[in-house]
Amino acid sequence: MTTDRRKHNSTTTHSPLLLPATLIAAVMWVLLYTNLDPLADLLVSTAGLSKTDHAGKSLHFLLYELPKVLLLLTAVVFVMGVVHTFVSPERTRELLAKRHAGAGNGLAALLGMVTPFCSCSAVPLFIGFLQAGIPLGVTFSFLIAAPMVDGVALFLLLGMFGWEIALTYVLLGFLIAVVSGLVIERLHMENSLEEWVRNLQKGAPSGHDSKEPMPRDERILEGLASVRSIVGKVWFFIVLGVGAGSLIHGFVPEEFMVTIMGEDAWWSVPAAVLLGVPMYTNIVGVLPVAEALVGKGAAIGTVMAFMMSVIALSAPEMIILRKVLKPRLIAVFAGIVASGIILVGFLFNLIL
Repeated sequence: MTTDRRKHNSTTTHSPLLLPATLIAAVMWVLLYTNLDPLADLLVSTAGLSKTDHAGKSLHFLLYELPKVLLLLTAVVFVMGVVHTFVSPERTRELLAKRHAGAGNGLAALLGMVTPFCSCSAVPLFIGFLQAGIPLGVTFSFLIAAPMVDGVALFLLLGMFGWEIALTYVLLGFLIAVVSGLVIERLHMENSLEEWVRNLQKGAPSGHDSKEPMPRDERILEGLASVRSIVGKVWFFIVLGVGAGSLIHGFVPEEFMVTIMGEDAWWSVPAAVLLGVPMYTNIVGVLPVAEALVGKGAAIGTVMAFMMSVIALSAPEMIILRKVLKPRLIAVFAGIVASGIILVGFLFNLIL
């Protein structure tokens, strides 16, 4: 289908205005992004509110964070969409399949980090990797890293919490993905794949197809298609996440959040993980909530554990995986990842 779309693009769109229009859009993106705070201030004052009262604080958070997150998401997804035109999925699978377990896990986790997928969106690629004959543990490293640690997460965490927290989160998320995949690989649970998946593995394709280099305009169009596809799917979760974050930021009493997710509550980290599992959003949707919780005095490790569980152990993901994995393997996967997340939460609280 991708090949057909590229053929269609090459025959219908080769405008000399495409590149200039893209550059103009980039300049407008920079101008808007760098002026979000004064624009939010202006709109709050126009509404007759003050940033010092509850409603004004909540509205300012919404007006600043919502376009900020959407702009960051659009830029990163567009760039990654262009980057992906240089990489053949078949070649990627071939490289992963030929690696030793440890190197394969690390490479799969790195691949997950550069793909802006939520937990459910990563499942089809997870199935494709299994079909290609890639080891089970390696595929799980990808499945865990893809929603938990991606380029969007790094840029948003950097903007919201600073480089120390951003890099710590990315490194620990990467370690969770690699170690969890290695543990699952050691358990030799291939028999816990559903029979139809094992049948797919028997007919796993070998080799990869070679394509002619894509013209520049087609690469730009692929980036735009990624924006339409991915941003179009997650924008609603972004609105929900930022909206919830704005309410927390403006109206939830600080004392309440400190009691639930404070550093003195030793049970708050595992409780936050359990609370996050039934929820579903991607990292873009949950980050504004996390920022609001931290701003209210919640412990950073507890908030990070909550965020990781929401995006890496969501209930909808488990429902989809049930079509691929038997309950025993799902339980092992959830238990290993949850244990890693809890350890990361305690570590965050100790060092930050």
